Amino acid sequence: MKFISDLREGERVGDIYLCKQKQAAVTKNGKPYESLILQDKTGVIDAKIWDPNSQGIDEFSSMDYIAIVGDVNSFAGALQISIKRVRRAKEGEFIPADYLPVSENSVDEMTKKLLGYIHSVKNPYLSQLLHKLFVEDKEFLEIFQNHSAAKTVHHGFIGGLLEHTIGVAKLCDFYAASYPVLNRDLLVTAALCHDIGKTRELSAFPLNDYTDDGQLLGHIVIGTEMLHDIIREIPDFPAILASELKHCILSHHGELEYGSPKKPALAEAVALNLADNTDARMETLTEVFGAAGQKKEWIGYNRLFESNLRKTGDI
Repeated sequence: MKFISDLREGERVGDIYLCKQKQAAVTKNGKPYESLILQDKTGVIDAKIWDPNSQGIDEFSSMDYIAIVGDVNSFAGALQISIKRVRRAKEGEFIPADYLPVSENSVDEMTKKLLGYIHSVKNPYLSQLLHKLFVEDKEFLEIFQNHSAAKTVHHGFIGGLLEHTIGVAKLCDFYAASYPVLNRDLLVTAALCHDIGKTRELSAFPLNDYTDDGQLLGHIVIGTEMLHDIIREIPDFPAILASELKHCILSHHGELEYGSPKKPALAEAVALNLADNTDARMETLTEVFGAAGQKKEWIGYNRLFESNLRKTGDI
């Protein structure tokens, strides 16, 4: 099988992929075409069927496994497949595990790191909260371990949410050791909990798409509600501590236009926002450079960074 990460501009591909998304569209000249997102375990790629009524284009739907023949080209700095032929794949022609993107890191090892951070929190109320969420609730932990952190932007793979959470907690632990103004227990707890709402914002793989609550509420509000419910189960949990923790979650995107209901007002909230943004952006760069393969020249304009990107030259 030719995996998406191995595709290169100018080659013809003939293989089976999961059709993650299919949408009918019209060109500026009024000609109908179909826009697809194809997926395998190494990532996703845009694809186009410019003549959906031509011979060799069979019927299929989103979430079908499809056998395609097409040409790999580049558009706006990203690879894209122009599909010439397509049919729905038959059972036995593909192995489903080849189409589920998975973290390169061991889930067991990442879970050990997660538990290490939990056990390092000394505040009795925050410690109880973390244990109730990640230790006592086995069902939630399993969902958390196997969830993605995003639909497409960063850590969009099985184990991605756990990997991103560990990355943010590691940075926050460093910040707390470097800046005495920070309350480490509050900051590390906020780091571990900042994206728990994504377990309900996004559906499980292979769909990995927004749920109704994800569309209506978003993971920031969902996560804050989840913490509120757990806090109510802990006797005498200090009201001010509850508000400070919830504020960190509500403000962790930093800006109102990025989806945060509040802007950071605590040192811990500022640190969490910086750590979240750093880990997300560095993973995005890692994925962009990984998709570029051995390409050494400029990769092209990236909308997230609003810049043309290039790998660092060899020293």
